[in-house]
Amino acid sequence: MLNVKLLSYTKDCEKVVAAAAKLCYSPSGIEDIFENLDEEKTASFLGRLSSMHHESPFEHMSFTFGIEGVSRSLLAQITRHRIASYSVKSQRYVKEGAFSYVVPPYIENNEKAKEIFLKAMEDDQKTYDELTAILFEQHYNRLISEGKDEKTAKMTAEKTAIEDARFVLPNACETKIVATFNARSLFNFFNHRCCTRAQWEIKALADEMLRLVKEVAPTVFKESGPPCVSGPCPEGAKSCGRRQEMIKIYKGE
Repeated sequence: MLNVKLLSYTKDCEKVVAAAAKLCYSPSGIEDIFENLDEEKTASFLGRLSSMHHESPFEHMSFTFGIEGVSRSLLAQITRHRIASYSVKSQRYVKEGAFSYVVPPYIENNEKAKEIFLKAMEDDQKTYDELTAILFEQHYNRLISEGKDEKTAKMTAEKTAIEDARFVLPNACETKIVATFNARSLFNFFNHRCCTRAQWEIKALADEMLRLVKEVAPTVFKESGPPCVSGPCPEGAKSCGRRQEMIKIYKGE
């Protein structure tokens, strides 16, 4: 099950962005850029930046998320957003004993499809375990013959075995991620991944991440969501045609 937590974020994040903007558009120096930045003036600066599409000051605020209960398939998608930092559970160093996996909703709700899917997961686990055991024995014997002590041989053999055995693991295999984005990168992420045309798993993740950042930076992310929330849909003939519904969902209007 998807679990997302906002682990850390820039202190006084909205005020930091407003201060950066103040430095750009006023004679203020670094000693006094925070002066008189009350809630109203901060919101005014942020609104002005958004209206001018001046997004670089938003790079001064960052957000770190803990993400679990997602698939390796999602990992391939989220890392396409390159202006971010990722730390991911390693299948080279962490043995996947009784690995967890994500079941797509349409498979979960179809008895026959679910039966086939679960059988495939069981078979993958069995194959992974068999390969790990065979490769472990091969590497262990080789390392002992090379003069390695038993403890070192076991540790190295297991790491080397699972490094190759992981190739049979499915896209459904569950992983864990720590991801850090700046706000400008999040604008782009939400723009692409909150859209109804986004794949269901990463859309669910994006929606939850947006909910979390709105709690701590509501003014900054006021217009965030799919592109139709703040303008016309760019999908043309592929548009879902639900713009008013999206505006209501993401802006509450």
